[in-house]
Amino acid sequence: MRTPSRRAHGVRRALTGALLTGALLAGLTLLTTGAPAFADDPSAGASPAGEEAGPTEAGTTFRTATALKPGQTGTAQASAGDYLYWVFPADAGQRPTVEATVKLPENAARRSTSTWQIDVYDGLRRRQACMYGHQTRKAAPDAAAVELSCVLRPVRAWSEPWANDPLPGSYYVRLTVVDLPADELGLPVGAEVRPAVKELGGAHDGDGTLSEPLVPGVSVASAGDDGAGDGTGASAAPRTIASGEPEGGWASGRWTDRWLWTVGGGVLAAVAAVFGYSLTRGRGRPAHVPPGA
Repeated sequence: MRTPSRRAHGVRRALTGALLTGALLAGLTLLTTGAPAFADDPSAGASPAGEEAGPTEAGTTFRTATALKPGQTGTAQASAGDYLYWVFPADAGQRPTVEATVKLPENAARRSTSTWQIDVYDGLRRRQACMYGHQTRKAAPDAAAVELSCVLRPVRAWSEPWANDPLPGSYYVRLTVVDLPADELGLPVGAEVRPAVKELGGAHDGDGTLSEPLVPGVSVASAGDDGAGDGTGASAAPRTIASGEPEGGWASGRWTDRWLWTVGGGVLAAVAAVFGYSLTRGRGRPAHVPPGA
């Protein structure tokens, strides 16, 4: 028969273990949710508005795509029917989003409905599907502008060769009109493109990594080339540069907050084992029988 003091001691041990487990769970929650909450701040993953002027032209092919940073707005003046290209980097654990605005010419110059579309391709030039957004939109003849958007799937650190998953590297944005009468092609339009990335944390991390991000080279003329070349009449050979990368470098394969879940799970398992042992310790002993009972 257990005495009241032993029962009270067991209750105290149970309460202490419960409080310790709750404190560990609260600390683990704060650690794992702190990073995504910080990344959701617009100042964490994107440049503040007006801090840096974006480029004022767009490329016309994949190889001449204009580089943009996440959070930067690129503008361009073009003609209806042109293919406009921009490129921006996206790393593992991020969800890219592309927004575009097309400013249409005056109503007097337009008589028909037009259909505009943005497409996003990865570094292998594979078209990536949009999770949601307005990838294609129609503009009425009296519309002044049309707005498009595309939210991609989260970028994975690694994928099977046969899969079409988004991988770390360059992402190309193509903007064009897909339905417009031939007599209205060539009308002047203005375009704005704004790529952005959102940090999702370790919940979307994979176990593998790429040896190199999907960043194809772009051939451009060397700085300072004026067409004279080396004096022999031949122009200088173009040099190959990367299509851009995050300011802090590629993070694919580095430490992520999945380690917090792993370490926290191990700590909780150890606490649960000790707590369970403290509750069951002493069971199976013969009860103390007082003399004369």
